[in-house]
Amino acid sequence: MAVMGGVLVLTGCQDASGSHAGSGALSSSSPSAHASVVAGTPSNGPAITTPPTAVTTTPAPSRTSAAPAKAVSPAPAGTLTTPANDHGCRNLTVSNEVKAAVTGAYQRSFPRFVHVQPVPHQFFYGQCGGVRYAATRFEATPGATHEELVGMQDEGSATKYFRGTSGGSWIYIASDGFPRWPHGCGDVPQIPETLVAAWGNCPVVQ
Repeated sequence: MAVMGGVLVLTGCQDASGSHAGSGALSSSSPSAHASVVAGTPSNGPAITTPPTAVTTTPAPSRTSAAPAKAVSPAPAGTLTTPANDHGCRNLTVSNEVKAAVTGAYQRSFPRFVHVQPVPHQFFYGQCGGVRYAATRFEATPGATHEELVGMQDEGSATKYFRGTSGGSWIYIASDGFPRWPHGCGDVPQIPETLVAAWGNCPVVQ
């Protein structure tokens, strides 16, 4: 009986020590397992994404020239131009053939005047370069109609200006104003200034 009691006491001690050892193992492994769970990232957690960097593009320079077009200033309205052939002007002696040709040019421009002729001592004739010019007043001739006589009262007081063409004929180019301009043919831009000076501004002989 005493022997059996000792065996039972030893067995109980071994069970108790084993139980304590197992308990210690479990308690020592618990912290590591807990640490493993805390340190990990949940698989179903929200993914962290980095926003994309905005891409900036620089436009390529244009090859087209940006130089502004030159503005062209228009000539003022009513500007009178001086004939280019203003050099080498000289006064000439007029022939009857020239007077007849100039009279024909006047009649073509004023067809209602048929019976007309240049006023005596009022014919100016000259040349600038290769261009001829003429200036004269006209008067009615015998046989003129009443209409011609009435019309010539005004037309006869104005000097008419003509220019020779390359073909040898004449064309009407201008007339004095009503009343006559103060500088005579010097106020007519179609006549070169040098020729105006040679003609003495085309004075009217009374």
